[in-house]
Amino acid sequence: MTEITFTLSRDPYGKLLMSTADGQVIEGVAPVRAFPIQSPDEGISLVRGDGKEVAWIEHVNDLPAASRALLVEELEGREFMPEISRVKSVSSFATPCTWDVATDRGDTQFVLKGEEDIRRIGAASLLIADNHGIQFLIRDMFTIDKHTRKILDRFL
Repeated sequence: MTEITFTLSRDPYGKLLMSTADGQVIEGVAPVRAFPIQSPDEGISLVRGDGKEVAWIEHVNDLPAASRALLVEELEGREFMPEISRVKSVSSFATPCTWDVATDRGDTQFVLKGEEDIRRIGAASLLIADNHGIQFLIRDMFTIDKHTRKILDRFL
């Protein structure tokens, strides 16, 4: 466990503040994940508005509970990446086409403009960008249901 020498809080406007052990307060820090897909709870940088790193967090669990809750809340507010659990149907195997999917945030439909909007991340993960730029994640294409796997194989 890495020793954490700062705490996180919010200012009256909801911006994240970092208070160091020596009393310095850095306003408007933002968390950035180093590996958002493969290791989302490890390697988180806190950066100022100008992009300069002010702290490094080895693992989310290294933080005290109150700071950890604020960090997770801030990350969830900044990152919107629904995880696809099942592809129900596609309108066509030619692009553009409409995908009807079940995600961890509910069922939705999106338009896939082209096959190039499906990117492999590591050995088993996929990122699918819709026509509005929203990124959908398939964490492990090898453990997803057979129907979804058949559809994915047609596009890969």
